[in-house]
Amino acid sequence: MSQENMKKTATDIRPRRSWLRRVGSVVKWMFILGVMGVLFASGAVGGFIASIVKDDPVRSEKMIQEKVGENVVTGFAYFRDGMPIGQLRTEEDRRLVAYKDIPQLVIDAVLAIEDNHFYEHHGVDISGTMRAVKQKLLNESVQTGGSTLTQQLARRVFLNLDKTDDRKVKEILLSLRLERFLSKEEILTAYLNKVPFGNGSNGYNVYGIKAAAKGIFGIDNLNKLNVAQAAYLAGLPQLPSAYSAFNGYGEFNEAAFKRALDRQHLVLRRMLEENKISSSQYQEALAFDIKKALAPHTKKAYVTFPYLMMETERQAAAILLSLENNNQETAKGGSQLEEARQQLLTGGYRVYTTIDKKVYSAMHSISDDSSNFTKESKSKGLEQTAGMMIENKTGAILGMIEGRDFNVESMNYATQMVRQPGSTMKPIAAYLPALESGLIQPASILDDAPIILKDGEKGFHIPKNANNRYQGLVTARYALNNSLNLPALKLFDEKVGIKNAWAFAKKLGITTIQDDDYSAQTGVLGGLKYGVSVEDLTNAYSSIGNKGLFNDAYMIEKIVDSKGNIIYQHKPQPERVFSEQSAYLMTDMLRTVVTDGTGSTVKSKYKHFKNIPIVGKTGSTQNYADVWFMGYTPDITLGMWVGYKEPINTLEGKTQRKQAQTLWAKVMNAVIDKKPELFKTKSFTKPEGIVKETVSAYSGKLPTSLTDKFTTDIFNAKYTPKDSDDGISRAKYITYQGVNYIPRDGTPDDFLKEKIVVSREKPIEELIKELEAAFKSMKEHEPLEYYLPEDAKSDVPTEVDPRVDDGAAPAAPGNVEVSYDTGKAVIRFAPSASPDVVGYRLYSSVNGGPFQKVAVLLAGDGTSFTTGTPASDFAVFYVTAVDVAGKETSSGNVGGGMPTPEPSPSPGDVLFPPDTGATPGDQGLPDPGLFPGGIGDPGATPIQPGPDGGQVTPPADGNNPVSGGSNSAN
Repeated sequence: MSQENMKKTATDIRPRRSWLRRVGSVVKWMFILGVMGVLFASGAVGGFIASIVKDDPVRSEKMIQEKVGENVVTGFAYFRDGMPIGQLRTEEDRRLVAYKDIPQLVIDAVLAIEDNHFYEHHGVDISGTMRAVKQKLLNESVQTGGSTLTQQLARRVFLNLDKTDDRKVKEILLSLRLERFLSKEEILTAYLNKVPFGNGSNGYNVYGIKAAAKGIFGIDNLNKLNVAQAAYLAGLPQLPSAYSAFNGYGEFNEAAFKRALDRQHLVLRRMLEENKISSSQYQEALAFDIKKALAPHTKKAYVTFPYLMMETERQAAAILLSLENNNQETAKGGSQLEEARQQLLTGGYRVYTTIDKKVYSAMHSISDDSSNFTKESKSKGLEQTAGMMIENKTGAILGMIEGRDFNVESMNYATQMVRQPGSTMKPIAAYLPALESGLIQPASILDDAPIILKDGEKGFHIPKNANNRYQGLVTARYALNNSLNLPALKLFDEKVGIKNAWAFAKKLGITTIQDDDYSAQTGVLGGLKYGVSVEDLTNAYSSIGNKGLFNDAYMIEKIVDSKGNIIYQHKPQPERVFSEQSAYLMTDMLRTVVTDGTGSTVKSKYKHFKNIPIVGKTGSTQNYADVWFMGYTPDITLGMWVGYKEPINTLEGKTQRKQAQTLWAKVMNAVIDKKPELFKTKSFTKPEGIVKETVSAYSGKLPTSLTDKFTTDIFNAKYTPKDSDDGISRAKYITYQGVNYIPRDGTPDDFLKEKIVVSREKPIEELIKELEAAFKSMKEHEPLEYYLPEDAKSDVPTEVDPRVDDGAAPAAPGNVEVSYDTGKAVIRFAPSASPDVVGYRLYSSVNGGPFQKVAVLLAGDGTSFTTGTPASDFAVFYVTAVDVAGKETSSGNVGGGMPTPEPSPSPGDVLFPPDTGATPGDQGLPDPGLFPGGIGDPGATPIQPGPDGGQVTPPADGNNPVSGGSNSAN
């Protein structure tokens, strides 16, 4: 009992817990639970954030600095004088500006509308964010962005522009990091260099405040922007697509402009509220006519100069690639070249070209005028042309015609097209190397006679001339004047040699020679595997105008990077490829191509002969798929090509076939009118070592007492002839089937000729044997007579007359009849059937008088005599056949029914009345078949020298190339 009382007493005396302690306990536990909740929430938020950024790299200060400083910058191309051609190909216009060049007015306008607490926050503006949320929730009419400039920069540099919660979290974190490593000035400058402002007046998307000022207002210097313009620009980045006053073509967009104007008014109010402008400035800005201040509409450079911009881009990219590869030649294609091109387009490079704007525009004024061309063909398409003008002394490309319509064909016909050069290759691969090595001089004698080439498909191939004939021995000048194919082929194949010819052509800048071309025997006529470009061929001719110094043609003068450093500067590297003397001789020969040769169209259409001398060479390919004219003055060289896109389509008619000459003259006239200062040199300067000599027109050697034909021309003193004329002799011979033979004993003298004959490298007898052997393997060929040169009858005889006396008198001519042509008697007959007949004699009796021999005719030279006997005379005729032994058999009489004739008189009694029809040789006159100069053979006449040895004989007609398969050309 006592124990229980004791327990009860102990229990009863325990102190009671104070209510304050209870409250404290509750608070303590609530605090603990609160902290735990905060920690839990923080952990959850942290985990959420961690899950968002777990794949994002930790960006170092260096990385942030590099990425923020990395800018895509627009590049530009410039004409020779520094005037802009336009912006390199991109849909964007980006121009960098430094912080020091950004006026405070622009900064105030941008910060007033985009981030008025920019200098106070550390990347995130809580009040601004809350204000933006409130405006959004309440759908207030005036809304400001919640993102700071730093956040916008972070988003543009490091993130995509999708509006997601994840992106917003990353943006905030990145902003805090950017503010840690970048100054406010750096952030602001980067922002103003990167944000878009819509389209400019040329249609490009403008990025950055500098490009915006230029593209929208045409202002280069930001300090020239007024308050209204600065506020207008500051309002655009929020929604540039909706506020752009111009569309993608640079055309004015009224609706968008009105939206932009409303946005500008908001910017101005914010600037006023932030005390950045005064009330008077505000009112003045509102009154400013922004629409009137907008830049005028301009076309993109790729619209105005599409060919030129593309070519600039192509060549500049190749240069950048070569610079990256330590200036070593690299393949200009594939991924490397594409990377270099992208680098060019986005790296802010300034590319300075050699193109003269006046020259370029003058050239295109001709190609853009459709009246200068034939009407477009439904089957062939547009008649195309290409041209290039190069400055001789430097190799600078001054202008181009790249094609007629970029929208029809974007390929640059002047630099990228490769076509057969025709006869324009003759000076490059035949005459020039022959002149340089002393193989020929302008007065040298070349044989325009056939050569027989092997042909795998046809057995043999016999090249022809454009004039459809062979003129025999002619001077080198005459051969070039008239673009004869055979002399050029013989120089190329036999004298110079194909290997040496192509090596020479390569030194002159012909880059398209292929291995197969070394076996192309007609390559000098244009029979190449691929052909040549207009640029290469013009470049080669430019070296002649530059007196034998070759400068590789170029179009890029220098390239400057975005920091103003010159990273490429063209350095001329002239190379002596042939002598000044050879250049002058070639120039003088090309002079007479224009004045006396195939360049007659240029001669008739070029207007400045008195002031600016020109020389040049024509060219055309088989069937006129391509026509060319390469010409130059002492200062510039202009090459022109005309044809269709597909070589299968050919030019037809004289107008089209002379089109290259016509356009060449028109382009030259236009350029001289627009840019006369380019043509300072008024004559081709004659170098030392050029002399004038008179030589034998038979051999080009020193005349002898036997020489009776001469030609005077200019020579390289180093190669004047030292040997005397050994190519001629006086001989008595008989001609049979166009060939001279040594007569047999007993052949009557009246059928023989005794005069000067020429010894040629390949005698006509040998040529005939080769032709007859080739005919056996050829499915198609012309008659033998077609291939005999016009002076074949002047060839020195080397073989005896193949006709042998059969011992019997020859069969008499048959079917003799007389008729009158223009009042004169013409006697026709059927030839004798005897194989040993050497010719025929014609006898006549007039008004009852005795019969006399009035004419002789060699066997094979026809079957008619034309006399001078008038119809009013009573005349009787008969014809006799004479064999190699002198035996003679007569026909019956015709015309007067006279008695049987008396015995024929001896040859010494023969009379030749005027106009009897007897051959000139039989009258002691020059034979028509004698070496050039013979009567009736003007095409082969050694040309009388003009000034400085120039020749003035009219050229043969070269309008119809019939080369038998080779690329024959004028």
